[in-house]
Amino acid sequence: MRILFIIGVILLLLGLASLVVPIPHREHHGIKAGPVSFGVETVDRERVHPGVSAVIIAGGVILMIFGSRKQK
Repeated sequence: MRILFIIGVILLLLGLASLVVPIPHREHHGIKAGPVSFGVETVDRERVHPGVSAVIIAGGVILMIFGSRKQK
């Protein structure tokens, strides 16, 4: 049951980090004609939707509760 607790802690930390840390997304737009290429690379930083983060945090808390219970 300790493995559930450890997975719960990891999910809790990932959920909290997803609220704060933006995820970079790179796109390359351009054309290539023979050996010559012209292009622009754009970088967008997007955060995860708070609802998704809440589900991850709740799952981590639930796993931590079930992982901390002792078996009879």
